[in-house]
Amino acid sequence: MVAPTIKEMIKALIFDLGRVLVNVDYDMGHSRMAALSGLRAEEVRERLQSSRLAYAFESGLMPSSEFAARVSDLMGVSPSLEEFEEIWYSVFHEGPIIPEEFIAGLRERYRLVLLSNTNAMHYELLEQRLPVLKHFDAYTLSYKLGAQKPSPTIYRDAIVKAGCEPGECFYTDDIAEYIDGGRAAGIQAAQFRGFGRLRSDLSAAGVVA
Repeated sequence: MVAPTIKEMIKALIFDLGRVLVNVDYDMGHSRMAALSGLRAEEVRERLQSSRLAYAFESGLMPSSEFAARVSDLMGVSPSLEEFEEIWYSVFHEGPIIPEEFIAGLRERYRLVLLSNTNAMHYELLEQRLPVLKHFDAYTLSYKLGAQKPSPTIYRDAIVKAGCEPGECFYTDDIAEYIDGGRAAGIQAAQFRGFGRLRSDLSAAGVVA
């Protein structure tokens, strides 16, 4: 009996979100908050990092309204929830990195799973504004699961949603540590280094794009 090739093995593709499907620049968000608060952008960043509020939010430990109120208090500002959402969303810019038609084409042959450390406010706005997300079959999101990459829990959830064995999944993410976590879970993975490189990595894994 002939052993299956890698091409025959891949049944599902797992994609990260930020800096893979959509551009992210946190400095833009810091600058928007700085303009509102009168703080320096560096001070905004330092206050956010030391508070660990964003980590808690991405872990699903508080609703969007509480997060907005606590960050606003931290920065000494009082925007409406809608104004805060636009500031928080401003880290996304320049549209998709991978063409939507490419993702749509992959879905014709493979099950697609989104695997992201994200929060309710970002994701709910991205659902409305980033059309490529509608092409995914399943979503493993840190704030819903209560676990973040590189926790083994989040990879196990993505594998279950992929509906196949770990080695039958191909995963791409811009962060090397998260790629290592995927490989530790048995997933075939390659660090995202741009759309052109992704096409090469998919081809090397036997994925027909």
